[in-house]
Amino acid sequence: MSGGRKLGRQFGLLWAAFAVSSYGTSLGFGAFPLIAILVLHAGPTQVAALAAMGRAVGAVAAVPLGPWVEFRRKRPVMIAMDLIRFAAIISVPAAYVFGWLSFAQLLVVSVVVAAANIAFSAASGAYLRSLLPPEDLLVANSRFESTTWTSTLTGPPLGGAAIAMFGPVVTVLADAVSYLLSALGIRAMGGTEPRPARKPSARLRASDLVEGWRYILTHATLRPLFFNGILVNGLIMATEPLLAVLLLGRLGFAPWQYGLVFAAPCIGGLIGARLARRLVARFGQHKVMYTAGALRACWSVGLAFVGPGIPGMALIMAVQLGLVTSCALFGPVLSTYRLEHTAPDRIARMLTAWSVSSSASIAALTALWGLLASVVGLRTAIAAAGVLMLATPLLLPRREKAAHGAPAEATSLT
Repeated sequence: MSGGRKLGRQFGLLWAAFAVSSYGTSLGFGAFPLIAILVLHAGPTQVAALAAMGRAVGAVAAVPLGPWVEFRRKRPVMIAMDLIRFAAIISVPAAYVFGWLSFAQLLVVSVVVAAANIAFSAASGAYLRSLLPPEDLLVANSRFESTTWTSTLTGPPLGGAAIAMFGPVVTVLADAVSYLLSALGIRAMGGTEPRPARKPSARLRASDLVEGWRYILTHATLRPLFFNGILVNGLIMATEPLLAVLLLGRLGFAPWQYGLVFAAPCIGGLIGARLARRLVARFGQHKVMYTAGALRACWSVGLAFVGPGIPGMALIMAVQLGLVTSCALFGPVLSTYRLEHTAPDRIARMLTAWSVSSSASIAALTALWGLLASVVGLRTAIAAAGVLMLATPLLLPRREKAAHGAPAEATSLT
């Protein structure tokens, strides 16, 4: 277990900042679509565009942020991204109060937040690598993973109750404040941070923009993990809108039932994240990553057979419990592997490239599966995603290989 290992005051503040922003995001989960529907009277096409366009355009906007982050100290970048997210999100309740809120503003805020999320993740990953020794990285990533799933378990139900009592913008306000508190926590960390080896240049070079992808695609193990990850995440997220329509529309689930069947299985996230370090110590990093990655693929096809009532709820919760547990076990091991097997002066660009590709694939597959469902039906489209998921373990590396460009000390997973 990772619970009792002490990682120092600076990590404690970083973890607290992450927890605050995670809970804020979970409280505000789904708030923008609700505001678009309830306040701006947007239709299904606009709501779908809000979800897809914000993620896709934000990913494109984040491409130059990778090298921008790489050649700067990471803690100031993290603080800046938190403040940008705070300013962008707080503009929504402010505009609502004065009657100025528009769909265009929601779209712009979604893009800004999506790009800032990617830049923050890249900076925090690189900073974590410099903050902790290699043997503590898995412990740290497991704690982040546990926090993510705990906030996902509790945040949306509390956010739904807050919206019911106080209106649709209250959780957006809480989300904004959480980023401000995160920035204050990161600033309070203090300490010194190594200056990047290369100073930022006035002009961004084309080679810097693609360096993250070049590093991933020339690394013998990162490459298959990359393609596996963007396909798995894309297929999981692509079916979410279809499941919402199926459960809330065709099968007549109440909103509380819909929230419960996806929130309760998040307990598996705590289980998987807390098991990660123990299993890696016993079986080795590669075996755990490969097994958990393969297990992720086994569950989603069951969602095509969900029915109404209690049996349908039980099926969804069983499927989601297996999926979430597998993902939570895989996630921190992958995050640790990426940090250990990437040269320090490439981490931010590698993480940015990974996040940009993941966001773009989710947006593309969500749009594609929406079209597919309109042609073949909801259940067939959900089943097709599940069947494709069964093939994704073929992309996982079966054994570790030494990779060109990897750090010399990081050529073995065990």
